[in-house]
Amino acid sequence: MSLLLGSLTIGIIVSLLALGVYISFRIFKFPDMSCEGSFTLGAAVATVLVVAGSGPLMATLAAVVVGGAAGALTGLIHTRFKVNDLLAGILVMTALYSINLHVMGTSNLPLGSADTFGSVATKIGMSLSGGAETVSLLGRPATVQDLSILAATVLIVVLATLLLFAFFNTQMGLAMRATGDNSQMIRALGSSDAAMQTAGLALSNAMCGLSGALLAQYQGFADIGMGIGTLVTGLASVILGEALVGSRKLGHLLVATILGGLLYRLLVAVALRIGLNPNDLKLVTAAFVLVALVSPMLYSQWRKRRDAGAQNA
Repeated sequence: MSLLLGSLTIGIIVSLLALGVYISFRIFKFPDMSCEGSFTLGAAVATVLVVAGSGPLMATLAAVVVGGAAGALTGLIHTRFKVNDLLAGILVMTALYSINLHVMGTSNLPLGSADTFGSVATKIGMSLSGGAETVSLLGRPATVQDLSILAATVLIVVLATLLLFAFFNTQMGLAMRATGDNSQMIRALGSSDAAMQTAGLALSNAMCGLSGALLAQYQGFADIGMGIGTLVTGLASVILGEALVGSRKLGHLLVATILGGLLYRLLVAVALRIGLNPNDLKLVTAAFVLVALVSPMLYSQWRKRRDAGAQNA
């Protein structure tokens, strides 16, 4: 039960990263590589502040802010200096590697016994359970600590998703979505598509910074390499979610992205459980994303050939 609850918790945290990737890749069609750096930046800033004595709330909010700043920098490099979108993200991601090392002062920084959002949630859970350390869940014992952290993580993700949904239905949010669909129309209406894109990338990377901060607090450390491959993880979650939900409505897609993050993490846990070599995990993930991207095209071609064959018959 502990393995399942842990996988669910990490899956929900990863879903915040997936929401950030969804904003950049799906709404703005921007291949933002800087999310790998902002994910680690959020983890580094949160860890340093928590170790320094700041509360987990302030540390997490600071991670959101610095993640947003990294995304805004990518947007400015692309829109103001006309640097290719992919290259702009790579430049920021590369710079953030050194910045993250300076922030942490080392390649791996443990939290030790400092208070985190998990420890705070555990204290609340223990008080609600009357001091019991384990409870029965679906007929199996589960620790109050695991359940409390899972509940806190779910609450954070639900609030973040509701805020995103509300924002994207405001005038500015609608302008952002329209910028991704047709930037020329936005310019014709008198709005700045560059400002909308920069703000959107800031929002995307803020979600990545939030995800990194929560993951570092949950795992108990920040590591300089923890952001490597997060872009593929987020993209895999988005693709999985879109496959689960056929609707193109914003609310459905946001929920689908969260479900995709959960399903992706559960698949990883199952793969590791049945004996997959952890060294092959990134390779398997990349292969899965490639299959998920190519499958719709192959299916469409197969349907066209089938329909053509039926007409000729």
